[in-house]
Amino acid sequence: MRVHFIAIGGSTMHNLAIALSKKGYQVTGSDDIVFEPSKSRLLKYNLLPAFEGWDVNNINPDLDAVILGMHARLDNPELLKAQELGLKIYSYPEYIYEQSKNKLRVVIGGSHGKTTITSMILHVLNFYNKEFDYLVGAQLEGFETMVKVTQEAPTIIIEGDEYLASPIDRRPKFHLYKANIGIISGIAWDHINVFPTYESYVDQFRIFLETIEPNGTIIYSEEDPEVKSVVESFHGAIKKLPYSTPKHSITNGITQLDTDEGCFDLLVFGNHNLLNLNVARIACNQLNISNLHFYKAIQSFSGAARRLELLGKNDDLAIYKDFAHSPSKLKATVEAVKNQFPDRKLVAVMELHTFSSLNKNFLSEYSGSMDDADEAIVFIDKKTFSQKGMEPYSDLDVIQAFGNEKVKFFNNPEILKQFLSYLNYKRKNLLLMSSGNFGNINLVELTGEILLKAQ
Repeated sequence: MRVHFIAIGGSTMHNLAIALSKKGYQVTGSDDIVFEPSKSRLLKYNLLPAFEGWDVNNINPDLDAVILGMHARLDNPELLKAQELGLKIYSYPEYIYEQSKNKLRVVIGGSHGKTTITSMILHVLNFYNKEFDYLVGAQLEGFETMVKVTQEAPTIIIEGDEYLASPIDRRPKFHLYKANIGIISGIAWDHINVFPTYESYVDQFRIFLETIEPNGTIIYSEEDPEVKSVVESFHGAIKKLPYSTPKHSITNGITQLDTDEGCFDLLVFGNHNLLNLNVARIACNQLNISNLHFYKAIQSFSGAARRLELLGKNDDLAIYKDFAHSPSKLKATVEAVKNQFPDRKLVAVMELHTFSSLNKNFLSEYSGSMDDADEAIVFIDKKTFSQKGMEPYSDLDVIQAFGNEKVKFFNNPEILKQFLSYLNYKRKNLLLMSSGNFGNINLVELTGEILLKAQ
């Protein structure tokens, strides 16, 4: 098979390219710019394009498939050439389905928790040396790539993103996988640039239920009223399995599961992670892994990359970074750290970075999301508005939207770094949340400075 990737540098695109190359496919690709870590990883597998840019000569009638990344534009010359030649053009979720249509497909959907739930399932399957394929949105410890597609594996575990599949396919990715077992973890309005109303966003989850194979299964959070309403009002021929927060306790900063099979200490914490764990357990049950085997395996799960990742700690202080950026993720993460360490104050910092979060019409969705923090800080890199071509707004707009007069606002990364460096962290935790990079602040360096000062 000869496959060409247009926009091969994307996080999932380059991982799929590597996976197909390892499967024995002849893979080529192009992109106008390739960032790290994609660049080094493509180079390792001899898949890095010889030059940056597009070349119509990459496209010829001998190609079996062209895989189009979301980064490409509608007027991309390679895309136009492929269309002219009548080649089969896939989005990457379409191609994942092509690679897995004879497998059992487990698709994890929802506005939050997708990566962690997927990672938990992968961790447990890997713990017991099960044979499986996967697609996950973060690099995981013990897994070389974020995508694996083989001929032999009977099952594939897929993180099902609700964002659009490609420039020429405006369907959400998770509609294209045709799950045998589906999961909906929660519904909280996101991707406002694509789904301009809350109802239009919720509709995507109704459609997801329709894409589940007949006699398939949906596992859903009964603690989320919107999810419960969407699933329980659906009358298709699927089995419905609800889940909720499992029994647990917290002692000296350690969360312990209290189960019929015994008590199990965990490395992860927070109600949102306990919910994630419970749905992962039910999904693993469907894959013939018992509760006891699940609990034994999940004890060594330390979390997905950039999800409550511990940067450093001492006896009085712990510093975490997290990918949280949407209102529901932000609220859940702040609450998790606060509840895990009730005797410590919490300094919570979040960066508004995505198109949705920077949209002034969406900003009010953040109301109350940082109320559990003792010190709440919102950061927007002053360059971000111009880079995204968006109209800037003031610190007053931010404070009013968050509905919290304690909120401090920064738009200069150097000033933010200085402020965080000089705080007194006695009996405090620091939580840094963003899908961006805080204006290129070196968080490892900042952590070292804070811990040194706190000695």
